[in-house]
Order: sequence, then structure tokens, then C-alpha cells
Amino acid sequence: DGPMRRRILDLSVALEAGIASDPPGFTPEITYVTHEESAGDMVRFFPGLTPGELPGGEGWAVEHLRLSTHTGTHLDAPYHYFSRMNERTLPGGEPSWRIDEVPLEWCFQPGVKLDFRHLPNGHVVRPAEVEAELRRIGHEIKPLEIVVVNTRAGGRYGEDDYVDSGCG
Repeated sequence: DGPMRRRILDLSVALEAGIASDPPGFTPEITYVTHEESAGDMVRFFPGLTPGELPGGEGWAVEHLRLSTHTGTHLDAPYHYFSRMNERTLPGGEPSWRIDEVPLEWCFQPGVKLDFRHLPNGHVVRPAEVEAELRRIGHEIKPLEIVVVNTRAGGRYGEDDYVDSGCG
């Protein structure tokens, strides 16, 4: 056997304004500024330039985003859950890492998918159920391995019941 061939899977979803993707108050808001609308703003960067001198009279197309760190495809940083981490191994712990402090190499590790689509909405997955799924697929979790949990919520993304779908 040679070295394991790496395959990268893109699990991302596009950001969309008004889509049922997060709890109320946390959905992404996107304001689109067209080429025509931004021409006046663009000429302010270049003294003496007029909108008529821009190619086609167009400025830059711009999207203004208002979103949380929990919007769309994301990685939850330790800080998302608690203000301090490693309290079991370090007396008093340490400040929890924010997303920019999570080592990037953690995001490029082998992974395993656990399938919990059969569980009902709102079900809280117990350790025994995780262990049973690992036995079913014949896998033992290794350090730094990425665990992806497939719930029925994935099939409801963008639907009104998305936030309340799937187990946790």
C-alpha cells in the first residue's frame, strides 16, 4: 500500500438573503449594489473622473453582508461554546480560541461521516448511538479526524422547517 490519496469534499452552501438557514434574527442579510448604482461612489476614489468616463458608465458591483459566524458553511470555534477551554488539563484553563486561532491544518484531515438521518427531529444523540454507528460502519475515530454528522436537516436547508429539523 502506498500513501493514502487525499480527496477534498466541498460541503459548502451559498449564502442567500432571506433563506431559512439560521434562527430568527440570525439569517444573513445581503444588499446588492449594481454596477450602475456604484458608479458615483467609484469616481470619488479617482479625483476628476466622471461616471461617463467609466467603461459603460459602470462602477463596481458590491455585496454588503450582515451575518453571524454561524451563517452558512462554517466551523464552530471553541469560543462559540465557552469563554475558556482546556480546564480539565490546565488549571483555570485558557481563553477559548476564536475562529482565526484554530489551526488551519485541522481543517484538512481525514474524515468520517456518521449517518443519523433516520433519527427524529429534536432527538438528542447519545454516546451509545455514536458508538453503534461507528460499529455499523466499522470505523474507529482517530486523533484530529473530522467527524461529519448527517442529519435530515441537510435535506431541509432553505425550507421553513430547516432550523427545527434533524437531531443534535
